Amino acid sequence: MTETPEETEIQQEEQFLEEILAPNDELQVEATELVRYDPLKRYLLEISRFAPLTREEEHRLAVLFRETGDREAGYRLVTANLKLVFKIAMLYNKVYSNLMDLIQEGNIGLIQAVKRFDPFRGTRLPTYAAWWIKAYIIKFILDNSRMVKIGTTNARRKILMNLNKEKRALEARGITPTPRLVAESLGVDEHDVIEVERGMSSGDLSLDAPVDGEGDLVYLDTLKAVEASIDDKIAQGEFQALIEQKFQEFAATLSEREQLILKKRLIAEEPMTLQQIADIYGITREAVRVAEKRLIAKLKKYMTESLKDVREVEFHLGR
Repeated sequence: MTETPEETEIQQEEQFLEEILAPNDELQVEATELVRYDPLKRYLLEISRFAPLTREEEHRLAVLFRETGDREAGYRLVTANLKLVFKIAMLYNKVYSNLMDLIQEGNIGLIQAVKRFDPFRGTRLPTYAAWWIKAYIIKFILDNSRMVKIGTTNARRKILMNLNKEKRALEARGITPTPRLVAESLGVDEHDVIEVERGMSSGDLSLDAPVDGEGDLVYLDTLKAVEASIDDKIAQGEFQALIEQKFQEFAATLSEREQLILKKRLIAEEPMTLQQIADIYGITREAVRVAEKRLIAKLKKYMTESLKDVREVEFHLGR
């Protein structure tokens, strides 16, 4: 019997989680002990208890939640998609290292998606929720990046940690906390105080707030370009890693002389001259030049065949 796309999707998701939660010694201990071992594995163990929903179950629960606000229905819709949050968070773990932070933000996005989901439009909840999950994760990364940029020096980090406290102390004494007074109290430059205040006052972005204060376009819509940018960085990083892997495999197939030409001339920051290589092997400069030309052609052919699913590959040989 032929499987439906939905059944295939469910099987793939279950297989994915089974691989992640493969039995090991740590997962055999009691839950209270497991927390001390690895909070992430503890979390994965928890969410593995929640089964995915069929299309029919999802639609029934979504209609019930939308029309009555039934808490149990909402709970089932959220918990059935926690694995989706984890998978999406894993994608962005390459640009932000704390995976649990990303999962937490993604879960908030999932809850928002469940609250807003319209089951009568024909779209599956995971498809709709994926956008909200990504949006909240990206927003978190951007907000965190903004705060990191504010605190780029020791002085600014000091201001960031003590600004509000110092302002309250000045106000308690009946003094208006101007940047100059705050700077003097903290022993930092007034300009740094102004820059930190400017960064902090920009506030958190409300994803469902209208971009222009009114109308239908919300900030969530404007995050699409940002998501594409981060996704591009991830893809580029993965592609670069693949190129490096194939390059190493290619190098292992070469003769000793070819390896020397590759490493000491083609990709070296300060390449050897043709004459230097010729002297090592007791051959002419022209012979080295011909060998180098053949090696470049050989490399391009190897990489093109190894990466045949990629339309265009640009090689940089350090010169």
